[in-house]
Amino acid sequence: METAIRGRLTLSPNTVFNPKPGEKQSRCRGACTNRGVLMAISTTGSGKGAGILEKPVIERTTPGRESEFDLKKSKKIAPPYRVILHNDNFNKREYVVQVLMKVIPGMTLDNAVNIMQEAHYNGMAVVIICAQADAEEHCMQLRGNGLLSSIEPASGGC
Repeated sequence: METAIRGRLTLSPNTVFNPKPGEKQSRCRGACTNRGVLMAISTTGSGKGAGILEKPVIERTTPGRESEFDLKKSKKIAPPYRVILHNDNFNKREYVVQVLMKVIPGMTLDNAVNIMQEAHYNGMAVVIICAQADAEEHCMQLRGNGLLSSIEPASGGC
């Protein structure tokens, strides 16, 4: 399996090189645990002596199959946008609550009332923070129901 030639350790294919701390071949200083290196070398040639290493096989992704790197790259999240409800002097409070619950998915009665109250007293309120396309759609639906609304990037402050 192993042979020593001029102070060097030579390994045969498919052996594990796991030197002990303090040995000449060890590059470890102090405790060396689980530092085994599997030497799997495929050579062409006959008998003893050096052979030519085979060209490494590089795995290519097949069409329709993405690599892990490509998946991470494609999952970049779009920046969030705020949908803002502005106070107006035309719509009754009950109607604003009804429209919020109809237009915004998952909007509860309590949240709709709180948003309506905040817009009434402060002049505006954040309805929802979501992707730009969804924010534009919600804004258009609120406007389509007679409410004043706008969107803005949610990147600056809360």
